[in-house]
Amino acid sequence: MRVTAKSDYALRALIEIARRDDGAPVSAEELGRLQDIPHGFLQAILADLRRSGLVIAQRGQSGGWRLNKDAGDISVADVIRAVDGPLVSVYGLRPEAVNYNESAAVLQHVWIAGRHALRDVFEQVSVRQLADGKLPKVVTNRTADEDAWTSH
Repeated sequence: MRVTAKSDYALRALIEIARRDDGAPVSAEELGRLQDIPHGFLQAILADLRRSGLVIAQRGQSGGWRLNKDAGDISVADVIRAVDGPLVSVYGLRPEAVNYNESAAVLQHVWIAGRHALRDVFEQVSVRQLADGKLPKVVTNRTADEDAWTSH
């Protein structure tokens, strides 16, 4: 899996919104400044997040962006799906929809297992946990393995 700039920026913006103790809306300009996200790109990402129901825009002088759900109810997987689509796709298809001939059919199982492994982490981590800097054990256990930090 390749984490896109859209997913990374979306999560960083949501962390900033979730960290607001007062729940006040945050302007796109401030989000961009705090996380060094290009304004035009951020606007497109926020529009994707709004379409998916994760954030709402508040107009007016004190307007900006707020979460539309509790930060604890928004997973990393939700955010990735909102801005980039399915966690795993093969030629634009979901792994279960791919058809192979008999000799390569086992490859479909690899794609499905990979998606399942991603879900094990991405669906368990919430925006609240990211904002609080407190990751679940499923993540900390995986990062405790020194091999996890090494590129292969």
